[in-house]
Amino acid sequence: MTSSTTEKLLSAIRTIADYPKPGVQFRDITTLLGDANAFAMAVEGLAQPFVGKGVNKIAGIEARGFILGGAVAHRLSAGFVPIRKKGKLPHDTVRVAYSLEYGLDEMEMHRDGVKPGEKVILIDDLIATGGTAEAAVKLLGQIGADIVAACFVIDLPDLGGRKKLEALGVPVRTLIEFEGD
Repeated sequence: MTSSTTEKLLSAIRTIADYPKPGVQFRDITTLLGDANAFAMAVEGLAQPFVGKGVNKIAGIEARGFILGGAVAHRLSAGFVPIRKKGKLPHDTVRVAYSLEYGLDEMEMHRDGVKPGEKVILIDDLIATGGTAEAAVKLLGQIGADIVAACFVIDLPDLGGRKKLEALGVPVRTLIEFEGD
């Protein structure tokens, strides 16, 4: 990705200080999504390395991963699979529990959303501590997906999420890094 593309993406992301709690610099991509050029650049940046690589499905993590993942799925002519919080999907699901800062949560996907051996890319807006993405990787692994990569617009490398996914053998691709978050 060129430095001008990176600068355009950076300028399209709003930072909100002290949200959701004091000391946190929240990286809000709704401004990027609302900028047609920046949105197209982000989708292309996420999709480009996988064009022609036989990706079958894009798995998007609720909720911003749905927006980005749907667009990347369209770009790669792949199917889209939503990964949601427990109780939001109407059909037979597989589920995984994961740790949050103050407890546990669960995420799920339809059992028939991915067939064993299908090539899948996991998409979300941001990787921070990696707990949600790690759970999504484990969920996809439960059903036998071949996880090609996990892709994010933003990486907060100081929080270690990328390393968690790489330790599971999943390559990570990000478009922007924010140091010191």
